[in-house]
Amino acid sequence: MRRRRKMKRMAWVRLTPVIGLWVLVSCASPKKEMPAGVLTQPQLTSFLIEMYVAEAHLEARSLPKDSAIKIFIPYEDKLKSKFAISDSTLKKTYAYYLENPKDLEAVYDALIDSLSLKEQKTVKD
Repeated sequence: MRRRRKMKRMAWVRLTPVIGLWVLVSCASPKKEMPAGVLTQPQLTSFLIEMYVAEAHLEARSLPKDSAIKIFIPYEDKLKSKFAISDSTLKKTYAYYLENPKDLEAVYDALIDSLSLKEQKTVKD
């Protein structure tokens, strides 16, 4: 009886480091590599800056929503061709950044900084 208890205790002692290592490995979030066909942070930031500036121009014109959409969609298509971005690339990019919120936060930090600088330059001029 004692021997059986001792064997069980020894088994736990041997398994404890293995279980601890397994827990550490499973809890650590691995750094995912950016898949092919996804825009980098600077590319996405540049694209979003142009999109937000275009939206701001349309909003300043106080157009009805349906008219604004009719104007904005062709402009969005021109932006995509300017940056050589396809719809599938944009969808992959959005999906990737939604799954990687720290990367998305970095994009929006850069976006906010860039738009703030543009605003400051506009106010000075």
